[in-house]
Amino acid sequence: MTSKKRIFLTGGCGFIGYHLSDSLLQNGHKVYCIDNLNSYYSQKLKNERLSLLEKYEEFEFELLDISDYKKLFTSLENFKPDLIINLAAQAGVRYSQVNPASYIASNIIGYSNLLECARNLNLKRIIYASSSSVYGECDNIPFKEKEKNIKPLSLYASTKYTNELISKNYHDMFGISFVGLRFFTVYGDYGRPDMAYFDFTKKAINEEEITIFNKGEMSRDMTHISDILQGINSSIEYIMLEGNPINEIFNLGNKDPVSLWDLINLISRETSKKIKYKFEDTTTEVKTTFADISKAEKILNYNPKVSYKEGMKNFVQWLLSR
Repeated sequence: MTSKKRIFLTGGCGFIGYHLSDSLLQNGHKVYCIDNLNSYYSQKLKNERLSLLEKYEEFEFELLDISDYKKLFTSLENFKPDLIINLAAQAGVRYSQVNPASYIASNIIGYSNLLECARNLNLKRIIYASSSSVYGECDNIPFKEKEKNIKPLSLYASTKYTNELISKNYHDMFGISFVGLRFFTVYGDYGRPDMAYFDFTKKAINEEEITIFNKGEMSRDMTHISDILQGINSSIEYIMLEGNPINEIFNLGNKDPVSLWDLINLISRETSKKIKYKFEDTTTEVKTTFADISKAEKILNYNPKVSYKEGMKNFVQWLLSR
């Protein structure tokens, strides 16, 4: 890891944000974490993550929404970070059909606020979370970063792709360095309860019925949180050491898609429960996500190591222990 840095992290009490904060703090960095702790999913879980981070002396937290430009500007001005990492976003694909305004406020206005703050404060390095969902029903599989025929299917995916386009503009106009990371189905302990792997496992344990979309004819490139952390930490090294302004996007996946039925069967075995399910249709769920990670392998030395069987077995044990 590069020398000790001052890192401004948005969404730091989220799933990835919590694990990243913990990793950065263990490596001796100073982390200024902001989060709005919204109620999209369990605030109790978010506060639990926060309490685990507050044991570190180099950790500082502020309850702050990135859609509030003035407060965001003040926090960045006072902290004077070496690097901004943006993980704050309204997550979830199907929820965009329920509350679309929250995606615009956080993912578009909030991210634009962050870039304007960086521009006005002359902060030149930003890593931001994109998503595998930007590819949508792309015809070319596995998905490559250079793909031109991007087809987002949901508002969430569209906002993430918009982040990438806006970042390119700010790079071209103002010389800000960006690394965008397209995460592929990140899972692990302290994860998001709304994600399928978490929801299915919890309902299996409680012998509740799960909902399966598209008749289960889907597969996901499931990526363990520890592998994602390796990719982010390598991205930090890359953006901090690169002398000239850069604007790069990387897939961070596991290059090994898992079918929905394989995931359900694994959960059934690990919980010793028979899964009860019902079918529903949806137009926002892509059939397959499959990352080509050759660019990340070459530039970031990215090397995912955790198989979904190993990772899910550990997750199930974590959830059973709670």
